[in-house]
Amino acid sequence: MKKNLLSAVLLTSAMAGTALTSCTDTEVPGGGNNSGTKGDFVIASSVTASSNTTNVLLTSKTLDEGSVSTINNGLVNDGASQWVFYKNRYLYGLTYNQGSAGTTRSYVMNSNHEVQARSGEFAVKRFTTYGIYDKYIITASTGDGPAEYADGNLYLPKTFLLSYLDVADETFNTNDTKNKAYQSENFLGNGEFVTLAGIQEHNNKIYSAAVPMGLSQYGAAVDGGKYILPGNEDLVKTEDGGSNSSSYKKGELQWTQYPNECWVAIFDDATMTTKKLISTDKISYACGRFKSQYYQTIWEAGNGDIYVFSPSYAKTMKDARQQTILPAGVVRIPNGREDFDSYYCDLEKQSGGKSFLRCWHIADDYFLLLMYDRPLTETGFEAKELAVFRAESKKLTYVTGLPSADLISGFGNTPYTENGYAYMAVTTTDGHPAVYKIDPSSATATKGVTVEATQITGIGKLSLLTDCNEESIS
Repeated sequence: MKKNLLSAVLLTSAMAGTALTSCTDTEVPGGGNNSGTKGDFVIASSVTASSNTTNVLLTSKTLDEGSVSTINNGLVNDGASQWVFYKNRYLYGLTYNQGSAGTTRSYVMNSNHEVQARSGEFAVKRFTTYGIYDKYIITASTGDGPAEYADGNLYLPKTFLLSYLDVADETFNTNDTKNKAYQSENFLGNGEFVTLAGIQEHNNKIYSAAVPMGLSQYGAAVDGGKYILPGNEDLVKTEDGGSNSSSYKKGELQWTQYPNECWVAIFDDATMTTKKLISTDKISYACGRFKSQYYQTIWEAGNGDIYVFSPSYAKTMKDARQQTILPAGVVRIPNGREDFDSYYCDLEKQSGGKSFLRCWHIADDYFLLLMYDRPLTETGFEAKELAVFRAESKKLTYVTGLPSADLISGFGNTPYTENGYAYMAVTTTDGHPAVYKIDPSSATATKGVTVEATQITGIGKLSLLTDCNEESIS
């Protein structure tokens, strides 16, 4: 993709960091030999004491054994909601702040095997999902559009809010919301607005779940309420209410009226202005939900097939008309096609009726699922276990070798994968957190490196940044 495609056509410049334009600029001096536990693996950790939290980026020679201390070690930083490792060359810390922008900066590995901050710092738009496409980290959310598009009631249409971080150049752009191609109102033809979940690059296109969110004030008012299904009139809010991610406004029909279908948007390129929509009624919408975050559940297998997972989160809706009757399941888009085939797997049949919060691709046709401890139809469910799903055999196997579920207080945001294994951070209520190596073929976990900290929030690997060849990160 041409370097100036976004800026020249559809994007407006926002905050730009210092551009890295030469080999001299990208070399990070360090000097000296490796010592102690320092290495290529990066562990984002935090230490909490006396209600104060210190975030530290550590390095390690291995993830398989030993321990790493935060005492007089590592790079102290501001922390992040999501740590994104771009092709083992750059680390970006994306920070989500409820109701406002997040602050993002990036890091590289110097020759002393120490994580070093780069100069740029960016106030990206509020985001609810993110992913990697080409040379960009893209963040996305849905929010109010420009004032000039307000209707007669001064209701604003919903629009996609996109941020583009050019990873190597360390520059930042946003989409032009005045371009009506970004409006998310009536995105699926049923009047509802949508938000996106996931950015999956496949065959130079972007695959993302289009998650229906109900009728905004703008959508509910169209033609006197033509998009309100008969019998659902009472679902329209009569006053403002709710809080945080569940807040709503008078005149809004909150949450979808169509919980028994799944839509995937296939965008032609990074601009995300031209698309193809495909749907299936085998699963509900494809995303994991936690507060305002919409987690990616669309992943590419080793052979190029796209697997689309649905946790059936719509089972948690209060009104029966907005609850899905479909179990958590998986469907497939074969490589080379842009439609669903006949593939389907009911995950709840193998889990005792339980669903999952998040999922990731490991290798080949193996996927890692963060499972809830009880069905979504019950109260108090928590994500406390891991399972491996093999797509070819349609087999779900719970991972053994982890600490007892009653001791687990959390997992890392994203596993690191290497040589067919998944490395997942596990935090427990007793002792220090540790990284566990998961063999997907046997669904067994082995305890690896322990971190003398309170929590591990990210794991990855960074190679020494010593050249500026753009092909090296393509």
